[in-house]
Amino acid sequence: MPTKLSALPLMAALLAGIAACDREPPTTAPSVSSAEDGALLTSPGFGLGRPLGFLSADQRRLFDRGRVVFATVFTPETGKGPLFNAASCATCHVSPVVGGVGPQVETHQTAFANGVCDDLEEIGGQVIQDSGTPAFQAALGLSKEPLLLEATGTGHRTTPSVLGFGLLEAVPNAEILRRADPNDLNHDGISGRAAVSPTGEVGRFGRKDNAATLDEFLSGAFIYEMGITNADEPEEQTVHGAPLPAGVDPAPDPEITPQDFNAAVSFVRFLAPPPPRFGFGDRRGRFLFARIGCASCHTPALFTGNNPVRVLSNRVVFAYTDLLLHDMGPDLSDICLAQAEPSEFRTEPLMGLRFKTAYLHDARATSIDQAIQMHGGEATAARNRYLSLSPAERATLVSFLSRL
Repeated sequence: MPTKLSALPLMAALLAGIAACDREPPTTAPSVSSAEDGALLTSPGFGLGRPLGFLSADQRRLFDRGRVVFATVFTPETGKGPLFNAASCATCHVSPVVGGVGPQVETHQTAFANGVCDDLEEIGGQVIQDSGTPAFQAALGLSKEPLLLEATGTGHRTTPSVLGFGLLEAVPNAEILRRADPNDLNHDGISGRAAVSPTGEVGRFGRKDNAATLDEFLSGAFIYEMGITNADEPEEQTVHGAPLPAGVDPAPDPEITPQDFNAAVSFVRFLAPPPPRFGFGDRRGRFLFARIGCASCHTPALFTGNNPVRVLSNRVVFAYTDLLLHDMGPDLSDICLAQAEPSEFRTEPLMGLRFKTAYLHDARATSIDQAIQMHGGEATAARNRYLSLSPAERATLVSFLSRL
């Protein structure tokens, strides 16, 4: 909801408390406003699968049109394939509402050598599609894209929720950059760095921070997940760069109109974030979350600042991420991508965590407790503090996280 003058003291108090939390050592209690439990999260429009409150009539029309595009089931005749993972956005982003998480686990491959990352896109990377259209299978004798022998790393990816992603896009670059500490100058063991592209864009989407905007994020999703060419991704995915046989791809390019693509982006941009379901008993869990150092990376709240889009301006988003890349250690390491090395991952937003049934980027953890215990690298100290908690304290912390 757009900020009103009467709400400014509440917002200022909240942000001051969060900033203080960032500066305090892990052993001190955080100063957290009750706003997170109440007013800012219960404003009109904040509901699962609903748009942000107070959209203009034009924005609401775009949102509604985008919802239709997001749920559209594509066929080979309308652009699907010839290689694909799903026939619609909503096939994967499905739980608990359209735009949420999904059960799929994909395969991704890249090559990393001498500090240089190659996404192998010219020969079929980074996403290895698990299905081919009937025409593709008949022409090439393959049911899916084969693994790339040129790859040095293989990773698996779960489907993320996109609820609230518009607010993350609206977080200013400066808000992300000010939290970065690539050389660990404060000696806290946390050296998060922003994924800054050669053109100066700051990444915030994708497990490797490889997309800076929702346009970029969705254009990649359309081509990599469904084989839908678009203005930003005009070429089909191929097998080892070989030209597709004639007749395999009957739909003319681009396979989605700019109007439908922009509507899909608007749908994601205006989706409200999932409000947490905190109770008064969760204050202790929030305290433990900050005390052991989880909040050093999973920053509870970010501020969108001034934004030309009114409904995205001066908003607090309780995303529990700093949107920075962090080294998570060798056990979680898999692929490089864009600015991220194999062991680096963007801090996963925890909003909507309660809807997940598998955890970490590749679903290797089956519970929140297990996911915490698998943290390494820069998260080692926080993980060890978690392990040193009493069983009751660990249960309290996990209960708090399970309500996000």
